[in-house]
Amino acid sequence: MTFNEYIDTLKNRSVAVIGVGVSNLPLIETLLENGVSVTARDKRTIEEMGADAEKLSAMGASLRLGPDYLEGLTEDVIFRTPGLMPFEEHLAAARARGSAVTSEMEAFFAVCPCRVIAVTGSDGKTTTTTIISELLKAAGYTVHLGGNIGHPLFSETPDMGPEDFAVLELSSFQLHSMKCSPDVAVITNVSPNHLDKHPDFQDYVDAKSRIFINQRPDARLILNRADGHTDYYAAKAPSQVAYFSRGKAVDDGVFSESGAIYYARGGEREKIMDTDEIKLPGDHNVENYMAAFAAADGLISTEICRSVAMTFAGVEHRLELVRVLRGVTYINDSIGTSPTRTAAGLHAMKTKPILIAGGYDKHIPFDGLGDEICKYCKSVYITGATADKILSAVMNSRYYDPEKLHVAVMDDFTETVLAASAAAVPGDIVLLSPACAAFDKFKNFMERGKYFKELVMSLK
Repeated sequence: MTFNEYIDTLKNRSVAVIGVGVSNLPLIETLLENGVSVTARDKRTIEEMGADAEKLSAMGASLRLGPDYLEGLTEDVIFRTPGLMPFEEHLAAARARGSAVTSEMEAFFAVCPCRVIAVTGSDGKTTTTTIISELLKAAGYTVHLGGNIGHPLFSETPDMGPEDFAVLELSSFQLHSMKCSPDVAVITNVSPNHLDKHPDFQDYVDAKSRIFINQRPDARLILNRADGHTDYYAAKAPSQVAYFSRGKAVDDGVFSESGAIYYARGGEREKIMDTDEIKLPGDHNVENYMAAFAAADGLISTEICRSVAMTFAGVEHRLELVRVLRGVTYINDSIGTSPTRTAAGLHAMKTKPILIAGGYDKHIPFDGLGDEICKYCKSVYITGATADKILSAVMNSRYYDPEKLHVAVMDDFTETVLAASAAAVPGDIVLLSPACAAFDKFKNFMERGKYFKELVMSLK
């Protein structure tokens, strides 16, 4: 279906778009510009929305704002915001009445004219997605990077060509109940996450499978050989499965062994590069590169693999070097919104860091994180809504030794950062990697990371 054909299916039908945020604001504007009648629904008031509300109203949108924004949800077609799960009671009732519930990303898949590589997972999906994009661009392809990474693509599809690539990061929120069929799908890993939204962990695991369950037989699925859910996914895959593996050879895919990374094709190996040539620190980034190399296999050369890996400096808020001041290194890993991601960051440090942790409660257990903090941190400064849970996990860890680990709990984020900085001596690393989302005190992890950087850059 072309973009214009899709738009035509919406004309003479009532359309609601829920959530006037990063992904849906361009969608609403595009629909209005193409003659579709839209009701924009958002839990914010008109005063809180400000200029966005004024602009949409001037363009002809009907506005349903405030606490009752989901009442009277009877439109023929409903575009949900990713954070509103499809089983939410108002959406479920609307679907039962015959409404079609979709999303900006599902609409993109319906009209996308180019090849698609899609990435999901609990950790590493943004970095892996970005690396794939960098690899393809270095090979001369036109690349459209988007999805959960913060850039919606539906409105841009008229400018895409059949030889282009769309490289997408997809979250479990986007994938849940969504039908998509990427040419290449990647699942980096799966661990408990977003259990404040999903009814249980199995629902989260199954949501990730939506990235490949409708693939064609000639499409490819890239899985992490070491992940506990890989066999479950491989057994359900209708597509061709390849693997990436750190420390153990595979027959098809990419693996690392004895400090080097190899392509594996039918049991034959081709060396790509040494792992210590990768600019991004940490074993988890070796895995991210292997996943990206596997996804782009057949499209790029080993020379391009090496060139990108040796020069790419990473994505903002992901083990991002902020500054070195008086011999103290400050690192922003605000993307560390789960215990496993924070653990990976700790393992990437060259010395035991002073960790700043805590934030919004996604109902994920912190027991394992307590062990990681005790083993790999010099001290930990805990703040946010999850402070008590993280403190308990640390104190109850069998590795906890008050003589070796300094623990502080503070309510205010600013004071926490300043206290961690004041305790640092030359040679120390102050690492923001909260293991939690930011919603208790910030709009998102990007806002938290930017504020952390502002605080660090203001230090005298």
